[in-house]
Amino acid sequence: MTVANYTGLNTDPSLSLYHLYDPDILAYPYPLYHRLQDEDPVHWDPFLNAWVVTKYSDVLFVLQNFSAKCAPCPERLIQMGADSIKPIADVMVLQMLFMDPPDHTRLRGVCAGMFKPRLLERLREHIQDIVNDLLRPRLAAGSMDILGDFANRLPAIVTAELMGVPPEDHEQLKLWSADFAEILGNFQHNPDRDAKMLKSLQEMIAYFRNALEEHRARPRQDVITALLNAGIYGVHLDDAVIIANCILVMVGGQETTPNLIGNGMLSLLKNPGELEKLRSEPPLIPTAMEELLRYEAPSQHTTRLAPHDVELRGRRIGKEQSVIAVMGSANRDPEQFSQPDRLDITRSGNKHLAFGGGPHFCFGAPLARLEAHIAFETLLRCAPEMALAPIPLQWRPNLGLRGLTALPVSFAATAPNHSLGPGIENSANAAKWSGIQSIA
Repeated sequence: MTVANYTGLNTDPSLSLYHLYDPDILAYPYPLYHRLQDEDPVHWDPFLNAWVVTKYSDVLFVLQNFSAKCAPCPERLIQMGADSIKPIADVMVLQMLFMDPPDHTRLRGVCAGMFKPRLLERLREHIQDIVNDLLRPRLAAGSMDILGDFANRLPAIVTAELMGVPPEDHEQLKLWSADFAEILGNFQHNPDRDAKMLKSLQEMIAYFRNALEEHRARPRQDVITALLNAGIYGVHLDDAVIIANCILVMVGGQETTPNLIGNGMLSLLKNPGELEKLRSEPPLIPTAMEELLRYEAPSQHTTRLAPHDVELRGRRIGKEQSVIAVMGSANRDPEQFSQPDRLDITRSGNKHLAFGGGPHFCFGAPLARLEAHIAFETLLRCAPEMALAPIPLQWRPNLGLRGLTALPVSFAATAPNHSLGPGIENSANAAKWSGIQSIA
C-alpha cells in the first residue's frame, strides 16, 4: 500500500465524519457537509483513517472509478484481535457490493434480471393491493406510524415474494435486515452488539440454506432460482456465495425503500407548501420522488479504495487507501443543484446520487421507485390533513443508511370500506395474483 504524505493537510477535528455519532449532527448533517465542501472537499479524516470526498463531481468520480473491494479481510481481523466478527467478514467478502468487475458484473447480471422495470411494472396492481391491506386499518383509525405500520412492511413483503421466500416471514426478515444494515452503515462495529449480530447472521444463513433446498426441489421464477441457475449463463456460484447475496438483496430491498418513504413524507410535512402542491398535482409524483431522494438520501455514504495513486483537487490519495464518498453531501452541492437546501418538487435535471453511481448503481432502484410511487400516491390521496404527532423524532443510529426510528402522524379518518386504489382486487379485468411467476 502507498502511504500519502499528510504534511500540511487540514485535519481539523471538527470536520470529521465521526461527529455523525452525535445524535444532533446525525439529525441534520448538512452544515457539516457544507463545511467540508467549502473548507476541505478532499479531506483526510485521521479519526476514520480515510479520505472523505463531498463535492458532487468528486463523489461521482470515485463511484465510477474506484474499487469496491473494501470489505474487511477475515485474516486481517484475526491479526487485529477482532476475530469475533470474522463470520460477518466471511459473508461480506462474498457479496457483490464488495466486488469489482468482472466478478461483480457477472453476479449483478444474474440478480438484476429480476428487477427490470418492464417486469416490475406487471406487479403494480399487486403492490397496490399490499399497500391497501396495510393502510386500510390505519386510515380508518386516523393515525399511524408511517414506518412501523407501513413503510417497513411494504418492501419486506414485496422483497420476500421477489426472492421466493414466504411473505409471512417479512417481520423476521426485517429484523435481520436491520441488524445487517447496522454493519453496512456504520464506520466501526460495536463490540457490545457482536453477539446479537452473529446470532442474526447464523439465523439468516440457516434460513436461506433451507430456502435453497426448497428451490432445488421446486424451482420457480424468483431471485433464489436465478442464482441457483447461474451456471446456465456461465457463472458458477457455490451455496455460500448464493446465501451471502440473498442476504444482501434482502437488506437492500428493505432499507432503501422504507427510508425513501419515511424521509420523503417527513420532508413534505416539514414543507407544507410543497406537500399541498403535490397533493393537488399528482402527476408531479415522479419528479417529486427524485427530489425527495436528493433532499434526504436514504443512502448517505459508501466506501471505495483507490485503484492506484490518484490526485484529486491537489490531494495525493495512495493506492488502496480508503475513500468515503458522501452521496448525501454531493446531493446538496450548490455547484450541481441550485439552492440545494431547498425542497423543490418541480426541480428538473435532478441527477442525484441517492442510488449511487457507476458499476454499483443500485439495481433495485426501479422497484424502490415503483413501491414509493404507489405509497406516496395512496397516502396523499387517502390521508388528508396529515400532520406530525407532537413528539420528538429520532434518527436511527445508522450513519450510512439514513432513516427515522418512527414517524407518527395523524389525519382525517376514512371509512373502513373506503376504496384506496386500483389494485387487483378492484380491477374487473385483472386475474387474481398467483405468485411471482406472473412477471416472467
